[in-house]
Amino acid sequence: MFKHVVTGEDELRALLGSPSERAVKKESASVDEAGRRFIGLSPFLLLATSNAAGQCDVSPKGDQPGFVHVLDERHLVIPDRPGNKRLDGMRNILKNPHVGLIFLIPGREETLRVNGRAAIIRDEEILAPLAARGKQPLLAIGVQVEECFFHCPKAFRRSGLWEPAGWPDRSLLPSMACVLYEKFQPAGKTLEDYERESEEGIQKTLY
Repeated sequence: MFKHVVTGEDELRALLGSPSERAVKKESASVDEAGRRFIGLSPFLLLATSNAAGQCDVSPKGDQPGFVHVLDERHLVIPDRPGNKRLDGMRNILKNPHVGLIFLIPGREETLRVNGRAAIIRDEEILAPLAARGKQPLLAIGVQVEECFFHCPKAFRRSGLWEPAGWPDRSLLPSMACVLYEKFQPAGKTLEDYERESEEGIQKTLY
């Protein structure tokens, strides 16, 4: 299907050039004060992992701003809130500890990127402060920071992600519950029943 494939960095650089000094030097091996403040105000991140064979997964993580704790300039922890128990990212971490994180703040066009090595942790003294609504997580993902830097706003500027005027009407796409209803065709249930039960399940298992 793809006829012209770039296969080497030399070709890639010939086409796109080299990064500026600013782009290179902005990278740090630790979380500085600006990065700590950004993480403290971020309610949402994307966690990228891959298994030993290089098969990748990106998982969203979200909670109230500051749900990710920065322990020191080289370590941060992400609480594991209840999910669908697929454990795609965690199973990958067991095979390959390298992870990539992108932190977002609503309305801000800059993002914070963190790359490092992750482990699934059960340390009581770390898990206790991560409790939410009176429930302490059973596990957390601890990340040893290897790279940390801010990413420029061009992607958000081009996409208009935070501009409500450009958001598509919700009626243009079916809900996930609707898609799953069509896929599974649950016996004895209407679409309305399935959508209601799905929403109730989400509300009951947020924490």
